[in-house]
Amino acid sequence: MGQAFRKLFDSFFGNNEMRIVMLGLDAAGKTTILYKLHNGKVFYTVSTIGFNVEKVQYKNVMFTVWDIAGQGKLRPFWRHFFNNTVGLIYVVDSLDRERIGIAKEEFQAIIKDPFMLNSVILVFANKQDMKGALTPKEVCEGLGLFELKNRKWHIQGTCALRGDGLYEGLDWLASTLKEMRAAGYSSVSTSSF
Repeated sequence: MGQAFRKLFDSFFGNNEMRIVMLGLDAAGKTTILYKLHNGKVFYTVSTIGFNVEKVQYKNVMFTVWDIAGQGKLRPFWRHFFNNTVGLIYVVDSLDRERIGIAKEEFQAIIKDPFMLNSVILVFANKQDMKGALTPKEVCEGLGLFELKNRKWHIQGTCALRGDGLYEGLDWLASTLKEMRAAGYSSVSTSSF
């Protein structure tokens, strides 16, 4: 009875809970972003070993965000978190020009995984406040975003420490997931840059 009431309440008032996975190479800023979104504060963090999971309420959408470690030895385990995931937040360290090729390889492997084929993609081009950072357009080119077909994606320049761009990215993610939910999670090709 409680579950039925909850579903009715959620459908009436639009409260949705969605599973999101946040990935990227180590030191890209994933954990800083997660805690900025969850607590509104920046905590000093060390490289994540394993994962962090938090519920992030944004507007009337509850995101369960899985922040998974990005060190090379742990990346093969990423795919164990893909089941039932509706969205990917891929975080790129825009200052790390030397590893954009590695970031692309990992990104392409993620989006081609069978469990991720219908997931919407939000790319945070992080550390935009730093001199010499790749622009969001350069990150798009570096990841191969412009070549994606039949996928919904958006790139957002961010500064995790200040929170710049994070909520604009979540706005896009929330509205896109709501549209897809209303349409029955059908795959439509759109990009947003």
